[in-house]
Amino acid sequence: MSTDLRSNFLRTQIQSDLDSGTVTNVVTRFPPEPNGFLHIGHAKSITVNFGLAEQFGGVCNLRFDDTNPEKESQIFIDAIRQDVQWLGYQWHGDVRYASSYFQQFYDWAHHLIEEGLAYVCDLSADQARETRGSLTAPGTNSPFRDRSIEENRTLFTAMRDGEFEDGSRVLRAKIDMASPNINMRDPILYRIRALPHHQTGDDWPIYPTYDFAHGQEDAIEGVSHSICTLEFEDHRPLYDWFIEHLPVPSKPRQFEFARLNLNYTVTSKRKLKGLVDDGSVAGWDDPRMPTIAGLRRRGYPAAAIRHFCEEVGTSRSDGVVDVAMLESAVRNELNQKAPRAMAVIDPLKVVIDNFEGSETLELANHPSEASMGTRSVNFSKEIWIEREDFREEANKKFKRLVLGKRVRLRGAYVIEAERCEKDDAGEVIAVHACLVPQQLGEDPDDGVKPKGVIHWVATDTAVVAEIREYDRLFADADPAKADDFASVLNPNSLVVKQAYAEASLVAADNESSFQFERLGYFVADRVDHTSEHLVFNKIIGLRDSWGSHG
Repeated sequence: MSTDLRSNFLRTQIQSDLDSGTVTNVVTRFPPEPNGFLHIGHAKSITVNFGLAEQFGGVCNLRFDDTNPEKESQIFIDAIRQDVQWLGYQWHGDVRYASSYFQQFYDWAHHLIEEGLAYVCDLSADQARETRGSLTAPGTNSPFRDRSIEENRTLFTAMRDGEFEDGSRVLRAKIDMASPNINMRDPILYRIRALPHHQTGDDWPIYPTYDFAHGQEDAIEGVSHSICTLEFEDHRPLYDWFIEHLPVPSKPRQFEFARLNLNYTVTSKRKLKGLVDDGSVAGWDDPRMPTIAGLRRRGYPAAAIRHFCEEVGTSRSDGVVDVAMLESAVRNELNQKAPRAMAVIDPLKVVIDNFEGSETLELANHPSEASMGTRSVNFSKEIWIEREDFREEANKKFKRLVLGKRVRLRGAYVIEAERCEKDDAGEVIAVHACLVPQQLGEDPDDGVKPKGVIHWVATDTAVVAEIREYDRLFADADPAKADDFASVLNPNSLVVKQAYAEASLVAADNESSFQFERLGYFVADRVDHTSEHLVFNKIIGLRDSWGSHG
């Protein structure tokens, strides 16, 4: 996969580690929790982890950190696997799961107990919170901190055997309740949860915490560079403490980079789930969602997302990226790769009075890519044009069809509007025009050139298509700050219309993208589109319609 690999601190670090012999093989991992669909921020993490492994001839593992069965699902696992592959990456070996290592974690927890570095604590969650201290005040020791090794061993074994109620006890590391880093104040290693697990069933009534499992997973898999986002920086001392105090088979190191934050976008899984649950969107793959599945269904190309993530860069400084940068990457990719087609969304009939019968025209699928071939388009006496492309009178800036003026039909002939029909309300319902004498593709014989070009579709062969015009889900640049999401939702984020499209689009495969001439880029919906019921999602306009607001 070709990518513009600009220098960044992670690439510099890895190269230094290879040059010094600190590592000999690069192993990274992408470790999502299967408690929701991946979003654009995860796309950044995917490109970083898989991209670094690819650059340095290493491998990247896909591992599910499935330590919380309460919120996890096989549905999310399947979706995440699809997302990674759709973005163009392939993990090393089999998919890995934290749950595959549950027995090893349990054994290592016993190791900490035997070393006097872990204890069973009976404090309730509220009581533990009260003893934890604050950023300015140290915590206080649990009254159960000095239990004997034998008692802790017995109690932890009983926890494993399901002898206690949910939440009644936890296993904590014995580190330092006065540490300035709150994560080091005797963190929880295990909690009791009598819940079935999507991988292990009812085998375990206790589950390790993410902090306890994560570093050990890396060590088991021989990960050389454990790359996280900046919110895990304060967790790194704990990550290193476990690696130091456990007999792990390797010594991975954690590095952090700034997460991807986009304006007009929310990437909190909890908030995205709320949008799904309250019906604000039609599921995790709704084309307005910032999930990878949603972006895919919207028609954003995987290559454009990868390019965008690379262009954003990888640094240690948090910031907000303008979503217009992502939209520009999408627009640039589609301009090069999307074949052209014609559709009319707000139709106005034009009758060409001096033309009879029909004619088959061959139109290029792309104006600058001859390799994309041509398609057959029917031209007939009656055609549809966009209503906004006609005016009875207009100034010279209007380069479309005007009574007494000429316009070229895309890929076809020049016509001149002569008169129009109106209904009782005075609205134009048809335009009568004449075809100006000419050779196809040439200027009129009398030398009077048309002032513009418009698209069209022949009425006798046009097919009906459902058009879903999508726009940004939020009208506010910082929707996450809103107390009420409903107040910042864009009321025009989805508008459904009917269009007349050229007949060639009946053969469009699901997820195939097109530039509908002069209207924007559209994709055949991956779920609802069929040859009997055409459904096209608007991916993006030909230019940024948000301007300075976007």
